[in-house]
Amino acid sequence: MLERLRDKRVDRNWLDTNFPCMMACPAGTNAGRYVSLIAEGRFEEAYRYARDPNPMASVCGRVCAHPCETACRRGAIDRPISIRALKRFLTERHGPESRHPLPARKCSVPKLHYKVAIVGSGPVGLSAAHDLALMGYSVTIFEAAQVAGGMLHLGIPEYRLPRGIVEGQIREILESGDVALKLNSAAGRDFTVSQLREQGFDAVVLAVGAHRSRDLSIPGVDLDGVHKGIEFLLNANLGYRFSIGQRVVVIGGGNVAMDVARSAVREVLKQHRGDIEGATPNDENIAAVATREMVDVSLSALRMGAREVGIVCLERREEMPAASEEIEEAEIEGVRLHDGRGPKRVLGRDGKVVGLETLRTKWVFDAQGKFNPAFEERSESTIECDTVILAIGQAPRLDFLRPEDGVTISARDLIVADRQTLMTSAPGVFAGGDCVFGPRLIIDSVGDGKRIAIGIDEYLTGRPHPEPEIEVEILTRHRMFPDYMEIGRQPIPMLPLDRRTGVTEVELVYDEKTAMREARRCLRCWVNTVFEGNEPDGSQCILCGGCVDVCPEDCIQLVSLDRIDFPPEVLDQISRDSGIFHVELDDVAAEELGTIAGAAMLKDETRCIRCGLCAQRCPVNVITMEAYVVKLQYPEPALRTPGE
Repeated sequence: MLERLRDKRVDRNWLDTNFPCMMACPAGTNAGRYVSLIAEGRFEEAYRYARDPNPMASVCGRVCAHPCETACRRGAIDRPISIRALKRFLTERHGPESRHPLPARKCSVPKLHYKVAIVGSGPVGLSAAHDLALMGYSVTIFEAAQVAGGMLHLGIPEYRLPRGIVEGQIREILESGDVALKLNSAAGRDFTVSQLREQGFDAVVLAVGAHRSRDLSIPGVDLDGVHKGIEFLLNANLGYRFSIGQRVVVIGGGNVAMDVARSAVREVLKQHRGDIEGATPNDENIAAVATREMVDVSLSALRMGAREVGIVCLERREEMPAASEEIEEAEIEGVRLHDGRGPKRVLGRDGKVVGLETLRTKWVFDAQGKFNPAFEERSESTIECDTVILAIGQAPRLDFLRPEDGVTISARDLIVADRQTLMTSAPGVFAGGDCVFGPRLIIDSVGDGKRIAIGIDEYLTGRPHPEPEIEVEILTRHRMFPDYMEIGRQPIPMLPLDRRTGVTEVELVYDEKTAMREARRCLRCWVNTVFEGNEPDGSQCILCGGCVDVCPEDCIQLVSLDRIDFPPEVLDQISRDSGIFHVELDDVAAEELGTIAGAAMLKDETRCIRCGLCAQRCPVNVITMEAYVVKLQYPEPALRTPGE
């Protein structure tokens, strides 16, 4: 039975409680729904929930940093659901990489007469193109490199993200509507933003990423053997010759640094076998890379065959920005971690690198939380090496912007854009991703692309995009899987260490049995306990306390009103029926709550495991289990043309 949400306050707190994994996903993917459908063996339906809001689902199933797992409430009990691995399980069965892919969504609305230019084919540009195409727009993507995908193709090593996956995902997007792709078309060289507007594009999207490696100002960085992480990854991912030594040190503590180290091991192996032939890429190739420069660098170094690969990072191991699983895999593959140390100078002899002198870190962030590393005196030590790769972050290349474009650049050399619509200071020019916010997660960039598509549609047509509606499904027979609280997190299968060579993918996929078992651990946060019965004020409750006694997590309490503290600000919110409070007080005034006799039912939603025992125990059926369903709304047809 479905009905409109009955007077619920759909604010951020309410959504965070009932849809924590969806609210944590910048693309708005309802992970809980597809996880629960996997548990029931309904894989095709689950794939639709995973793919429809996220045009990069197959990519994210492999390399997403999964903020949804951080928000997963199961993690407060033991370990979060392995959401990313379950997404990959679905895309392997029904995505573009599968043998029997399900058809992707295509434009089903009348074509609009507006044209949109997108500069850059990374996650932001592809996501925006996908959603705009489904709305009926004509989209042209301009890409500076000879291949599409941005950092997905040129920055992330193939052992993490096979190129066929990227190509399949891009193919789906190009086929979703009127989308054209122009390669080897660089902003500043082949066109300017102003020229695009003159060519009749009604809106322009700047999705150029962050392609420039940050420099490190220490003595010795100009020695032969010092490289930048982006240049290294570009060469590695395009198969160009890139000579590195036997002892490699990567400076950086993030995911790109790990990937570079693992790739370096394989590069040296190739050099020893004489397997590499190719040319050195030019500056335009290098400028086309949008990648993160931390974990990728160090792990790629090992994968290219270096005998010794180490990582020097300011942070202690537990403070490193790299994902913990990436650090663990790097250590398994032989990367040595020199954590809590900062580079002082690169040592050289005859113009070549022979070592890196480091200092022990006192702290990385000062008392105000600002990045301001300090080092202990007389704590110098030397790491012998013949190659140093800098993976300390990236910045965008924005020299293609001209004054006549009207796009404001901040003091941090980032494009300034409205945080809601992502429109820049130039009307009709939008921007998102790394060139606006600095290096961030792939899924953040996907979310930016979706926001840009909505912003463009509202700007060009004037039609608003309604907020999602919430419907309630009253569950007459709610049951969780019998052993769901006893199941531990299922390990993701990995390729054996002795087979991790070249571009062979390291992480494998769950089989059907394991995927369903992992999915059954889900707590179904969108299912809630409602204490109302037939009367919205709960007056049918006989205060028997049965629900309190049966609750296995002790998250329900029945307490007298005189034991509850009602601060003035809480009473004010209750009286105004605002904030997170929505209380049916019948004939009682809010200010009387602290003085009258009575009882209140208190429930800690963060501890509830949705077992439904309280509803089963209630003798008067005051307690029901209800599932909240998100229904996306779509705008009405275009109302006006630009400039009206």
